Amino acid sequence: MGDPVLMGRTPAEDRAHWERTADDMLLAVRPYATGEHSLIDLPGVPSISGPLSDGLEGFARTFLLAAFRLAGAAGADPHDLAGWYAAGLAAGTDPDHPRRWPAFADCNQAKVEAASIALALHETRPWIWDRLAAKVQQRVLDWLAPMVGDPMPGNNWVWFQGVTEAFARTAGGSWRQQDLDRTIALTDGWYAGDGWYSDGLTGGERRNFDHYNGWAMHLYPLWFCRILGDAAPAGLLDRYRTRLLRFLADQRLLYGANGSPVIQGRSLTYRHAALAPLWTGALFDATPLAPGETRAIANRVLDHFTAHGATGEDGLLTLGWHRPYRGILQVYSGPASPYWASKGFIGLALPPDHPVWTEPEVPLAVEQADFTRPLPAPGWLASGTAADGVVRVVNHGGDHADPVRMHADDPCYARFAYSTHTAPETPRDPTADTGSRADADPLDNAVVLLDAAGRASHRRPSTRLPAGDTTAVSRSRAHWPADTTWDPFGGPDCTYALGPWLTVGSALRGSVEVRAVRIDPGAVDAADDGAAAGHVLRIGGWALAVDPSAAAPEPARTGPGTARVEDADGLVSLIVGAAGLTHAAAIPGTDSNALGPASATPVVQTAGPAAHGTAHVALIHLGAGDPAALPRVTTRTEGDTLLADVAWPDGHHDTIRLPAPPERPPA
Repeated sequence: MGDPVLMGRTPAEDRAHWERTADDMLLAVRPYATGEHSLIDLPGVPSISGPLSDGLEGFARTFLLAAFRLAGAAGADPHDLAGWYAAGLAAGTDPDHPRRWPAFADCNQAKVEAASIALALHETRPWIWDRLAAKVQQRVLDWLAPMVGDPMPGNNWVWFQGVTEAFARTAGGSWRQQDLDRTIALTDGWYAGDGWYSDGLTGGERRNFDHYNGWAMHLYPLWFCRILGDAAPAGLLDRYRTRLLRFLADQRLLYGANGSPVIQGRSLTYRHAALAPLWTGALFDATPLAPGETRAIANRVLDHFTAHGATGEDGLLTLGWHRPYRGILQVYSGPASPYWASKGFIGLALPPDHPVWTEPEVPLAVEQADFTRPLPAPGWLASGTAADGVVRVVNHGGDHADPVRMHADDPCYARFAYSTHTAPETPRDPTADTGSRADADPLDNAVVLLDAAGRASHRRPSTRLPAGDTTAVSRSRAHWPADTTWDPFGGPDCTYALGPWLTVGSALRGSVEVRAVRIDPGAVDAADDGAAAGHVLRIGGWALAVDPSAAAPEPARTGPGTARVEDADGLVSLIVGAAGLTHAAAIPGTDSNALGPASATPVVQTAGPAAHGTAHVALIHLGAGDPAALPRVTTRTEGDTLLADVAWPDGHHDTIRLPAPPERPPA
């Protein structure tokens, strides 16, 4: 909705467009390469790993793009990509070269980049690896060798070890069967079903669901098998293919008609990498999508980011989502980090006569028909509406948090909803080392209690509760950071004041979510300094990027709790208090949203301290214009459980069940 999509190309023109885009990206970084190309030092704020690591990252991630470009062109190389990167390999692994690559012992991030180098070497073996001098080949293998036996973290990082050792095994280098076995076993333990992986376990639980599921947890296992060939364990390739095929049945739903993936999770600056599982499915014949649907989604995503500032005037990928924007970055984000977008160009590794490059485009899932679907593995509800092309995800599953301790909320994981047309409010550069938590209070798509100072509570960790097929429920303990030191990870050095329990349930249909909330006091003990206090309950709707020159959002008002924000394209964020929420406001934001420099979030809240043990209900809409009709909600009790019965305008009915928490206050 509202986004110019560059359509009208023929299939052959599509392929040429992707090739030109890749070539432009690769040529744009060359002026920043060191002598003999071992490092690519792009301008910008260094990552926490430092400039040397960032320079290696620039080489490795663009080398991956060059590899896909060369492989799909069967080695045709008008820009001498093979020679250019071969020179960098020789210099980077030369222990006497002044711009050599850092060793793993000196730079942990180098292990990440090693996997891209190994994968790229495999894909370009006839044109680069096989033509390297024997001494250079040995230096590359020597640089990779310390990966063997390394106790890699228990997340997607194990695959950096798996891929590099697989390549080394095929090239006469060092590898260890125990490392490969551990990688396979850990990955099986992270499998959550229905094609979904958690990126490792947090606190022993599967809680880490984001784009890494596609661009890491599906990509690397299949390439591991591709590299090993007949040496891969029997049945492993089929296992991974079956899982990816099932995952893509869900993933195909999560791209908007505007070409945007759902804006959720970390490392969003990788942008195009969200296409990696789609192209991988086509490459490994592990996709339920028609070839024309794969290319249609890919074209939309590429054109979306091209039209919204993914590359600057210098041709370099920027750090951000649309415009340059540091609020969605992590401490590991450096100037070359966006070039993991290379994974979004895997399609170029397919030959020009592959059906994804020859068959007519097929409309995206959200363009074909409205849908509402539960995604049980991550604990999401998804809906798409054909009229505006918006895809929404309601989140009661993973929050990327250790369940045994409190955390500050990460806006990209802890919000109750995400979409293809909105971004969460992220008001602070997470790589900064100064500032207070006050401006990081959860706002959009959050359910919070406001303390006496007006500070909003945080949600993580949350616990998923049993629910029906069309509803989702989770519970968390309200807590407030008790210090003012900014910690981007909400780490163990933080302390928190504890408050009541919040049980939140959702039903989703079309453009509207019904969000029901119950509040229960925590145990009355010395640690609970918030349960006895009165708190205002506030529920936030969708944050929209708005025209900075437009009139200020409507201020808070009493009466029926309704707040509304509309963007320049007619997208409306509306929230209505259906039970117990009578006050409303539209809260402005400045430089707090990845989609624009000005934003606004509609909220509703209680008029005073919120009652415990009763149902508060909000109706939350995101779509083109106002909804034609809103659902009717009635509340009742069933023993200790609160119920919200939802009658949708189309005649469908849902019931949200909010059980009492197991921890009850003494009589």
